Amino acid sequence: MTTHDIAFVGTGDQADLRNPGPEGFAMNYYHAEGYERLDDCEMVACADLVPQRAEAFAGRFGIDDDGVFEDYERMLAAAEPDVVSISIWPEDHADAVLDCARADSVEAIHCEKPMDLTWGNSRRMAEGCREAGVQLTFNHMRRFKPTWVAARERIEDGAVGDLERIELAPGNVYDGGTHMIDFATGVAGDVPAEWVVGQIDYREENRWFGAHNENQAHAHWRYESGVDAVVSTGGDRSFVPADMRFVGSDGVLEVGPEDAEADLRWRAESDEWTDETVEEGAWTDPIHDAVAHVVDCLETGDQPVIGAENALNSTEIIFGIWESARRRGRVDLPLEIDDNPLEAMVGSGALDPQ
Repeated sequence: MTTHDIAFVGTGDQADLRNPGPEGFAMNYYHAEGYERLDDCEMVACADLVPQRAEAFAGRFGIDDDGVFEDYERMLAAAEPDVVSISIWPEDHADAVLDCARADSVEAIHCEKPMDLTWGNSRRMAEGCREAGVQLTFNHMRRFKPTWVAARERIEDGAVGDLERIELAPGNVYDGGTHMIDFATGVAGDVPAEWVVGQIDYREENRWFGAHNENQAHAHWRYESGVDAVVSTGGDRSFVPADMRFVGSDGVLEVGPEDAEADLRWRAESDEWTDETVEEGAWTDPIHDAVAHVVDCLETGDQPVIGAENALNSTEIIFGIWESARRRGRVDLPLEIDDNPLEAMVGSGALDPQ
């Protein structure tokens, strides 16, 4: 049996496991728990800018002292890992991913979401890994969340007929909303959007891992498959009274409905709701499932559902929403910008969050 040597860029602080927040979740601890469950993976090295954090991580997962580094490039050269998990702030994702992709030993990179702080860097690291023949995935682990898996299966089985519209209500479109937009894109066929039109409000500063996130957004886009989608962020569920709603030719399915205790419910237009509660186990289980999927696809050569190409489809929508707000009009895709429109609007003074 082939054994994969695993290394980690950015261990985070153990304290963030108890008190996660907008500056730290220590997500590589959860990645490592996933690798720990796999017989064909061995954790060999970790790197963090704060040596004490790397040492604590190594102690938790049995990494030898000579596998602890402050500089990840030195780690790559010394440990020669096959797989690297990256959990650092989005503005540093592209540089770290491409440095890892250039290392001769690296065959796969599993990076935290969102893809990067800018659309240009998101494309750049996807293209760089494609050219290097390195499998690149992003931790859109909610594709493996049991309730969401059940929802996708019900839709694929025809519970709502032909899918026509998707409605989403995340807290924001970038940090947390990337999960819902990625999932919706998967249900719509993992195809790009044709266009997006949106507007945002950003009056109170809202940073997650160094990146600005709008306070409220409303947007509409259409996938190449013909499915329409809308998103309403900011916590007001008056427009979308669930985490997600999937509207089809014959009915509707809701995930996380506001006025029901069930995780999931669906109905035909004239029928009563069918409720289902499927959540079991810890919230981290989907992270472990995502890690197992990454390793399995590396071995089989299959395209990961959380791979870079699918992530680009959803990330383009996110930056497209902000670009539409900047242009004050509809944006036809593909997106022809390199920057982050929200960051740019804050930098120029067009938006002035307090």
